[in-house]
Amino acid sequence: MLDKIGIAKRIAQELKDGYYVNLGIGIPTLVANYVPKDMNIEIQSENGVLGMGSFPYEGEEDADIINAGKQTITTLPGASFFDSSMSFGMIRGKHVHLTVLGAMEVSEKGDIANWKIPGKMVKGMGGAMDLVASADNIIVAMMHTNKEGESKILKECTLPLTGVSCVKKIVSNLAVLEFSEKGLKLLERAPGVTVEDIIKATEAKLIIEGQIPEMKID
Repeated sequence: MLDKIGIAKRIAQELKDGYYVNLGIGIPTLVANYVPKDMNIEIQSENGVLGMGSFPYEGEEDADIINAGKQTITTLPGASFFDSSMSFGMIRGKHVHLTVLGAMEVSEKGDIANWKIPGKMVKGMGGAMDLVASADNIIVAMMHTNKEGESKILKECTLPLTGVSCVKKIVSNLAVLEFSEKGLKLLERAPGVTVEDIIKATEAKLIIEGQIPEMKID
């Protein structure tokens, strides 16, 4: 199975030249480290940055340059900084081509829950609800199961929803899954993982057609 870096590397394969991309907190932020060198994309952060680069090397951090998760980042030539109203104008105006988010749960209908666990303190929903309401292409980066080994890809989400029927693709540590009109389809399996492993770890109903190829990460 993949680790968090492996998930980020696989998601980087979904990037296309000319894309404007928003990377959510957690695993999605790692995608910035694996953008192909010959690709021209702009990474946006809802705290007011356009033109994010990879994470800085140790000792080169600038505490004043951070992403929405308060991690220090680098910026590329031509990067710009602005306030939240401008940032969310970009998001709500549908100027972001791809949004990559983490999730606590995803349903087989493409619903996502990623902002609140009842009874636990949270900082707030952040920009997640605006992003899922506005973006046409949403990829979820997540671990397939929780710490108890229970599936996080469910028939129905049990946690408060962030968005309904909005997720287009899931890249987990076990598989790549795609939502279609027919349902949730298994596209790829992680190295060393069998189709049976994925079925066992998934509560949601999966569409499995033909031979399922292994992911190519490097």
